[in-house]
Amino acid sequence: MNIIGIIASQRKEGNTAFIVNKILEGVKEQGAETSIFGFANLDIKPCRGCWGCHKSDRGCVIKDDMQKIYDALEHADAIVLGLPIYMGQMSAQGKIFTDRLFARFSPRFSPFFKENAVKQKLILSFNQGNPDADLFKTYIDYTKQMFEMLEFDVKEVPVVTGLRNGPAHEREDLRTCLKEFGSALVVYP
Repeated sequence: MNIIGIIASQRKEGNTAFIVNKILEGVKEQGAETSIFGFANLDIKPCRGCWGCHKSDRGCVIKDDMQKIYDALEHADAIVLGLPIYMGQMSAQGKIFTDRLFARFSPRFSPFFKENAVKQKLILSFNQGNPDADLFKTYIDYTKQMFEMLEFDVKEVPVVTGLRNGPAHEREDLRTCLKEFGSALVVYP
C-alpha cells in the first residue's frame, strides 16, 4: 500500500506537519510505503481557471511542483491531507491544492467525469487554535462532502483543537491517537 501525506502549511515543523507525520508513522508501522509533500518546500501556483486540463489529455498546463503531487496521486492508495484552519477555513495552501485537483478529479455531474476514476482513501485532518471542536463544524462537514463528491473515500476527519495553548508535539495524548488513525487507514477495506 502506498500512502502520501500533504502538509498544506508553510510551516516546516508546525502543528500540521507534526500531525501528518504522526499519522504516517502509524501507516509505516503497518508496512505501508509513504511519501510526504509540504508546501514549505514546494512552488505551487493557484489554478488559473483556464480549463486547459480538460481540453486535452495533457493534464494541468501549469508546470510547477504540483506535477510531482499529480504523479504521486497516480500511484497512491490513500492520502493524508493536513489542513490548518485559518480565519474559519482551510489555509490558502490547502485551497490551492484542492483547486488544482480539478485537473485530475471531476464530480459525477461534470462532463469531464471519468468512470475509471479510482476512489482513493483520504484522511482529512484539520487543526485549529480554538479549543471548541464544533466551532468550524459546518465548514469541516462541507469540506468532507466536497472531497466525497470528488470520489474520495473519506475515512476519518480528525480535528486537533486547542493549539493556542501549546504546540501539537508537546501533547502526549495526540501521539498515540494520530498513529492509530494511520494504522487504521492501512487496514480499512
